[in-house]
Amino acid sequence: MLDHAVLREIEKLQREGVPCCIATIVDGRGSIPQIVGASAIFTRDGLAGGTVGGGALEEMCRQTAFELLGHGSAAKTRFRRCNLQRDLGMTCGGWVALYFEVYRRELDWNIAIFGAGHVAQVLCRFLTELDCRVLCIDTRAEWLNRLPQGGKLDICQVKDYRDGIDRIAAGADVILMTMGHGSDLPILKALHARKVEIAHLGVIGSDGKSKAMRRQLKEDGIPRDFIDRIICPVGEKVGNNTPAEIAIGIVSQFLRFRNAQQAA
Repeated sequence: MLDHAVLREIEKLQREGVPCCIATIVDGRGSIPQIVGASAIFTRDGLAGGTVGGGALEEMCRQTAFELLGHGSAAKTRFRRCNLQRDLGMTCGGWVALYFEVYRRELDWNIAIFGAGHVAQVLCRFLTELDCRVLCIDTRAEWLNRLPQGGKLDICQVKDYRDGIDRIAAGADVILMTMGHGSDLPILKALHARKVEIAHLGVIGSDGKSKAMRRQLKEDGIPRDFIDRIICPVGEKVGNNTPAEIAIGIVSQFLRFRNAQQAA
């Protein structure tokens, strides 16, 4: 059973949105460096609290936790049995069994949203209920400050929307919902010029905006394959034009994209 200090540290990391892995000695015989039931907390930065005894045993636990917390790891638990002398070169003559459990593994689904207006305010709140990491980029501090702080949502204030492109995680979904056509186009052209690795690219707007935007991009020399990747209007038509129902349509569409990608 985890002691109170370990539980408090886990709760703290959860509040801060930091993934962690708990290593617990669940069985042992002979000379071992800690008691059965001892636990250590690891983040991707290393030991965050508790101990399983230090030395080579704790280093093995750190490496195992790092693997489980890594991008692309689907495993949430692992069981390992070690002979301390034979497997780890320790002078202790016993063996231990350890159980590893991940709390909120590093999220592989990243979504970058340009614009923090009315629809984005609702969309960000919906998305933070899912297993994804959300980045919202805007030039306006007053709109960014209305978003919930911490957790799975990161905010980024920039002077120019294009300054936020370098913050996009590789393979992320990107959604543009800035103040309009004039601010969306420079972002699209910069995304193409910098060859940003994107899973899906959506732009909020009407059919009329979509046609005008695609025509302008073509006139500006953006290749057809990039233009054809743009999803505009973004979102499934499941309701009316209120911010909440537009956001629901976008969440529904991108959940379908994510599920198809995982199945593939």
